[in-house]
Amino acid sequence: MRNILVFMLIFSMNEAAELAIGSLMPEIGHQMIETNGKNLTLSDTRGEKGTLVIFSSNTCPWVIRWEDRYVSITESYSPKGIGVIAVNSNALLFDERESLDKMARHASDKDYNFPYVQDPGSRLAKAFGATKTPHIYLFDDNDRLVYRGAIDDDARDANSVEEHFLANAIEQLIDGRPIEKPTSKAIGCSIKFP
Repeated sequence: MRNILVFMLIFSMNEAAELAIGSLMPEIGHQMIETNGKNLTLSDTRGEKGTLVIFSSNTCPWVIRWEDRYVSITESYSPKGIGVIAVNSNALLFDERESLDKMARHASDKDYNFPYVQDPGSRLAKAFGATKTPHIYLFDDNDRLVYRGAIDDDARDANSVEEHFLANAIEQLIDGRPIEKPTSKAIGCSIKFP
């Protein structure tokens, strides 16, 4: 019984409630380390129309299935005023598979066209209540959360997607329309908190 209580305490310390729709972007000035070794904050990556924050990793099979869509979404919407950043909060693995060197190599191999940063102490993930990779958060131009969840409804095959959750939300945001589906279920690997 004592072991179960200790586990529950550790689990609850690592995971905050997930950010509610309409919430302000937390930890906007939190210094993270980009793959080039420079410090970067969410404030530095904000777009004129909004900001997309993607909790990601180098090794999660779900990320690997979806990450080509990170690139195409950035390609489509960055010119339209959406800032994009991928955040690696797997702090438990920063000395191993999720090191800055391996992140830089991964970003280069996958042609990332957005910053990819390490989140020291998983501070940003905890503030967002992010639990998975990938876990998507889209904010409007006033830094209010308008969408959170998954990229779309088919990680395995981009050609079989029936519902483009994120792209639809971005289009609605850019057009000044209400977000029709502000949440979906994030599916992926658990974030490895310190």
